[in-house]
Amino acid sequence: MEDNKNYLIGAIERADSIAISGHVRPDGDAIGSSMGLYYYLADNYPEKTVCVFLEDVPDSFAHIRDEDAMTRRMDHYDLFIALDSGDVERLGDAGKVMQNDSDYIINIDHHITNTLFGNKNIVDAKASSTCQILFTLMDEEKISKLTAMALYTGIIHDTGVFKHSNTSYQTMRIAGKLMRKGIAFGEIIDNSFYNKTYKQLQIMGRCLTESVRVMDGLVIFAVMRLKDMEFYGAKPSDLDGVIDELRTTEGVEVAILLSERAPDEFKVSMRSNQVVDVASIAKYYGGGGHIKASGCTMQGSSYDVINALTAHIENQLGVQEPEDEEE
Repeated sequence: MEDNKNYLIGAIERADSIAISGHVRPDGDAIGSSMGLYYYLADNYPEKTVCVFLEDVPDSFAHIRDEDAMTRRMDHYDLFIALDSGDVERLGDAGKVMQNDSDYIINIDHHITNTLFGNKNIVDAKASSTCQILFTLMDEEKISKLTAMALYTGIIHDTGVFKHSNTSYQTMRIAGKLMRKGIAFGEIIDNSFYNKTYKQLQIMGRCLTESVRVMDGLVIFAVMRLKDMEFYGAKPSDLDGVIDELRTTEGVEVAILLSERAPDEFKVSMRSNQVVDVASIAKYYGGGGHIKASGCTMQGSSYDVINALTAHIENQLGVQEPEDEEE
């Protein structure tokens, strides 16, 4: 990792203009890594022009949001740093900037399905988060309190506040070092992870109430349709936390949340508890992620989508349909 650190620092020092981007519909790790790197560069390389590409950052991340950085734009970038994105498509419009208006691309990520699209790829699928990787690429003594807040935010979101299986000794050690910077870690956890608006609680309640268990209870799924989102006046980010609540249902191996983004087009979120590799399922349908947390976009009715996904799950679990009894 020291070689990667020197490589990144060298690329930054050679660049005058730098673009940073997380993936579309950014989560805590995408936001935390993008803003964490931005603040690190602003503190230690003030002569650089740095622009951040992030869409629709929720108010729960206001403690690390910087509107100037997120609205500043240039016609061309010497260096483009893609964060927490498994492929070019996940970058959305920023991907076009990366491909058409950037001289050099560094791809930093922790998704096992990463397509290695950069000129330089720093990908560690064993890391809990992109924020964890970034910490190892920075000089610890140069990390400010604000940078630490952003990195800590990303780590807690991708580890579920240190309870997911991707949490390691290294994760906890890094979190401890960030805490030593004087961050209000309890407030960060409460305000960005646990606190929900009344609208979000209504949506979660509806998803849980209308959820369905199949495969003898091994799979639970919920569907949020466009008309329901419009009824609540909700954004996709208002669904945050629903899939993790579904996953904690007793006896469930895989939880699935379908969010309709267009007629008969669903954003699929999947979580597994023990043995099912949902990353391989997501990858089959053009998505990606982690072994126990992945997503993709699928076309068809909700019934078609669930039937297709459960077929893959049944195959992994070796579930066989019962044979008809002979009379």
